[in-house]
Amino acid sequence: MRIQRFEDLLVWQKAHELVLKTYKITKEFPGDEKFGLISQMRRAAVSIAANIAEGFKKRGEKDKANFYNIAQGSLEELRYYFILSKDLIYIKENSEIIGNVDEVGKMLHGLTNSVKVKK
Repeated sequence: MRIQRFEDLLVWQKAHELVLKTYKITKEFPGDEKFGLISQMRRAAVSIAANIAEGFKKRGEKDKANFYNIAQGSLEELRYYFILSKDLIYIKENSEIIGNVDEVGKMLHGLTNSVKVKK
């Protein structure tokens, strides 16, 4: 299968699933976190998938790599927010969601490495 759109990328599909799971999980957070942790987590999650999509359409290898790198940064930001959420006892166990974060991270690492930036 030829990849023609960002939606064809398995890493984007997994990142999108992570966004949906993040929204579902944060829906159960305390209301006073609406403009704090909930907002930060949702923005970080959306940033991952959005930067993969934007990077996909860029023509230059340097531009592609930059957007994929931003996605990796947002992924690590989200990872921290899940650790914090567990420590604040907003979620009971984060091993499944951290597993999802790890999966996207490995795939995103591979995608980033596939873009050869010429020096």
